[in-house]
Amino acid sequence: MNPDIFNRNCGSRKVIDRIGDRWSLLVVLALADGDKRYGELAERVDGISQKMLTQTLRGLERDGLVTRTVHATVPPRVDYALTDLGRSVLDLVAGLEAWATTHLAEVEAARARYDAR
Repeated sequence: MNPDIFNRNCGSRKVIDRIGDRWSLLVVLALADGDKRYGELAERVDGISQKMLTQTLRGLERDGLVTRTVHATVPPRVDYALTDLGRSVLDLVAGLEAWATTHLAEVEAARARYDAR
């Protein structure tokens, strides 16, 4: 079977769903400059709840995009980092971030025109 993201039963759609999820996208971007602890990620990704951050990290780990390393310290320290696979998606995610910031004013103007109708 050839991957077909338009087919709801295709695994490639689940990959797109993971990468395209807003929290996953933001967590990947937050990890772009190196390992982070859970609290650092929670602070960096404004608005994410503990539940969503935990679910997002677990999903990214399950998909092989993030590693979770537990250090045997008191208290235990847990670090999250992008895997090679996770780093391979950075150009795409960073491109989306760059597009959004570059075109923000245009999008906001379009929204204002639409809402004024």
